[in-house]
Amino acid sequence: MKKISNLWKNYSFIVLFAFVILSLFDFRIATAAIVCMVAPILVSLFKGRFWCGNLCPRGSFYDHVVSKFSNHKKVPKFLKSKVFRAFMVVFMMSMFALGIYKNWGNLYGIGMVFYRIIVVTTIIGIVLSLFYNQRTWCHFCPMGTMASVISRFKKSKKVLQISSACVSCKICEKKCPLGIVPYEYKENILSHPDCIQCGRCVNVCPKNAIGYGK
Repeated sequence: MKKISNLWKNYSFIVLFAFVILSLFDFRIATAAIVCMVAPILVSLFKGRFWCGNLCPRGSFYDHVVSKFSNHKKVPKFLKSKVFRAFMVVFMMSMFALGIYKNWGNLYGIGMVFYRIIVVTTIIGIVLSLFYNQRTWCHFCPMGTMASVISRFKKSKKVLQISSACVSCKICEKKCPLGIVPYEYKENILSHPDCIQCGRCVNVCPKNAIGYGK
């Protein structure tokens, strides 16, 4: 099961490529994008932003393709501020709802709404990665933001633990694509609601001080 999970995490960006290409032949196919809008919310009810770091095809694309030419710089505080994130949720969801309303009853038109929102936001993420890190879009992705809000109330999201072996070397902070500081949770659980549980901090910790709890 773990092998399948790793394969999906590393190569699910192929699904994104297939979506972009196949939908051009029939925009009804693009309605499948509803999965990537609903799933992050459902998963957040049990595992926080786990979807973002392990199951999202676009996240896989950013990590395994875009990261190769990303600037890898820290994301500005403004782009991950509560005000900006709230604005993006309202703006994006309003535009999406308006598009669905205008095309109600026309599956091709609705598919085009899905296609446009996925392609445009992906391009925005690519452009931002040229200036900052590959996961810049994930800081204010509307679905990720809503998943983050929900995860604040779910204890089950706290899966990473930082042991007393931590020496605050800050390597984990440098590797975290969401700018989280794991060592601040020393001898505790990593309860940050924006943790996408990608496991990068676990893999780079020289003291093996970060691990998954049960």
